[in-house]
Formats: sequence, C-alpha cells, structure tokens
Amino acid sequence: MEYKCLVIDDDLDIARTTAEYFNIFDIQTAYVTTYDEALVFMEEHSVSLLLLDINLGENSGFELCKKIRQQWDIPIFFISARTSDDDVLTALNIGGDDYIKKPYTLNILLAKVKAVLKRYEKQQGLKNEVTPKQDTHMQLVINEELCLDCNYRQLIKSGQTIKLKDMEFRLLYYLIENRNRVISKDELFSKVWNDQFVGEGTLTVHIRHLREKIEAQPNQPQYIKTVWGVGYVFELLE
Repeated sequence: MEYKCLVIDDDLDIARTTAEYFNIFDIQTAYVTTYDEALVFMEEHSVSLLLLDINLGENSGFELCKKIRQQWDIPIFFISARTSDDDVLTALNIGGDDYIKKPYTLNILLAKVKAVLKRYEKQQGLKNEVTPKQDTHMQLVINEELCLDCNYRQLIKSGQTIKLKDMEFRLLYYLIENRNRVISKDELFSKVWNDQFVGEGTLTVHIRHLREKIEAQPNQPQYIKTVWGVGYVFELLE
C-alpha cells in the first residue's frame, strides 16, 4: 500500500493525532512508535515522506535515519523537543531534509509536508541536472586565489586542493556561474537540487560548509553573502 507520510514517534498520542490530522486533508498517513516497527513498515509499504522523532525509546532516530538512507531516498523531517544546534546539525548532516521543533502546529507542519511532497513528486519525473560539461580540463577561474576545477570537482585555493562533496560542488558551481546576481532559495532548490525534496535547513548547512572552505572568515563572508529574506549572492568585484 502507498502512503504519503509515515510518522515515527514513541509518543503514541502525538503520532496518532498527527496521522489523523493529515488524513483529514487527504495526505495518506500511517504511524509507528518504534525503530523496529518503522523498518518493517518501510519494507512492506511505499512511503513518500517520513516524520521522524529523535528519541525512540531505547533507540535513536539518528540511527534509524542512517539505516533508512542506505536503502530509501525520500524526504525525512526530524521532529523533536530537542533544540540544541548540535542536534539540528547532526540531523541535517546524516540525511535529514528539515528539522521541526516540538511543540509544532499541525496546520503549519501540514503546509511544510505538502510543499515538500509536491517537489518530491515533481522530481520523480525530472531527469535533467545541473552538471557542467566535462571538458578536457575545464576550470572556473574566480580570481588569483580561487579556482574551481570541474574535472575533479574540487576547489583550488592559494594552490591548495580542497575536496568538495557532490552537492557542494554543484551549489558552488551554480553560484559562481551566476556571480553578482542574487539567487533565490527556490531557484537553488530548482536548479541545483533539481526540485528535489530539500528543506531550507539543508541549504543553510551546505552554504555554511562552502563558506568554511572558501572564505578567510566564514562568519564575515567575502564571497558567499546572504541576502536576507531572498537567498544568496556570490559577490565578485571586477
């Protein structure tokens, strides 16, 4: 059976209430309360999105997320009463797409889920990705200090090679190709993530990682600047 959403929460009342509310609005939703029940459910049913609590009794939602990511590529929203930055960053770095803090408002959570499901379902039919041409030795020269090597998907900074993860490379490539232009978050979701299910938290983490690799002072960026309420710009003075 196909489900739009699966709630995984050891608090039975929260899990049941959330699932019942989503079902009222035609988001076919089920719920389980343990680590093992979640894995069994995933094996037996098709699921488009997970709402995953960090605390699952004796088990951890973090461990469950890593286990699920080995086999399924679907949106995962962490839902938790834990609010530390370390928990948020851990959740996003191990494969979570967003982090929602309890207590949450059901109508707002529903809106977030609907938006991501729409992007996820659209992505299933998309095949094109933002991938630069693999020329014999294609490089994007930024300035005397920085260069992006597109063959090896790495950054060269002051002669030193800095490895980039695939999505970091694609994001940096798109920012540089569109330098000195403010790029909205929606455009980055569409062009870099190919309209995949991705929350703003994931984008923020990738921007932070790029700043740590490219900027002399990541907290006072010279290149990748935030345009509040809109998105980001790769600023390069001619």
